[in-house]
Amino acid sequence: MIALIAAAVAGWQAWDTRQRNTQAREELARRLAESDTAATEVRALNRQQQEALATLQGKLGALESKVEASEGQAAALEALYQEFSRSREDRVVAEVEQAISIAAQQLQLAGNLEAALIALQGAEARLAASDRGQLAPLRRALSNDIEQLKRQPDVDVPGVALRLERLLERADALPLAFAGEAAVSQENQAAAPVESGDSKAAAVLAFVGELARDVWHELRDLVRVERLDQTEPVLLAPAQSTFLRENLKIRLLTARLALLARDGRTYAADLAQARNWMERFFDLRDPRVKEAIEELRVLEVVPVSVQRLSLNESFAALRVLQARAGDLRPPAAEAARPANGQGNGAAAPQR
Repeated sequence: MIALIAAAVAGWQAWDTRQRNTQAREELARRLAESDTAATEVRALNRQQQEALATLQGKLGALESKVEASEGQAAALEALYQEFSRSREDRVVAEVEQAISIAAQQLQLAGNLEAALIALQGAEARLAASDRGQLAPLRRALSNDIEQLKRQPDVDVPGVALRLERLLERADALPLAFAGEAAVSQENQAAAPVESGDSKAAAVLAFVGELARDVWHELRDLVRVERLDQTEPVLLAPAQSTFLRENLKIRLLTARLALLARDGRTYAADLAQARNWMERFFDLRDPRVKEAIEELRVLEVVPVSVQRLSLNESFAALRVLQARAGDLRPPAAEAARPANGQGNGAAAPQR
């Protein structure tokens, strides 16, 4: 019984073990089948991912190419803008430099304050129109020089030149001292006309009276003795009187040229010499001569010479601005070139 029971137990265990092994094999086979299915799906997904990755890499390459192209265009636009702004600034600086040079020439060569002020004010207006911060020191220097020129005394050069021109026109009409006419009494200057009667005797008497007066005047003019207020003789030959008038005109002309050149010493000396000749050789009793001498005295003391000013502040600011522009230009060009090269080099490995 014990043996039978042991055999039954052993048989049952063997049967149970075989069932368990069968189930384990079935489970293993099922799991292997599921694993194969999952591996197949994984391989399909991996293939899809690889395809998607390849597509993304292609798109990324295209995007990188577009980015490089846009970077190149941006760099080119930046370079063009910098070059355009630099060329416009250089053009403004060149115009201002030309205006300052013209103003300096007007001050040094001709002493023309008005022309120098016009040139500097035009340059200052050009800088104001550009409205750039780096040009502010130059504009400040121009403003200082303009204020300095405005503080200088203004001389009415056209007005003084016009007065000298009037003196030149009246030089030929001024009477000389030896040719001056003596004062004539009023009764001799204009004789009252005799009333003509109807009779022939009255007309004959009037004619005889006029003839007698004319003869008497001619006889009186043959010899004339006058008293002059000068100790030196003033008798001149007709040719010498012509030379005197011409020399007087030359003195007035040189005084006018000295006025335009702002040469105060030559201007005063010529007018003084002209006034001396008028006081010595011309008739001082004539109102026109007196008026001309007084005009010469007034013009002689007019200050026509001006202080020789220099635009050192404007020139210094201009040189500093030009030096700064020259120092900044090469680094900007070198910085633009490596930036473009670096972008092209970084894109090559990505492709």
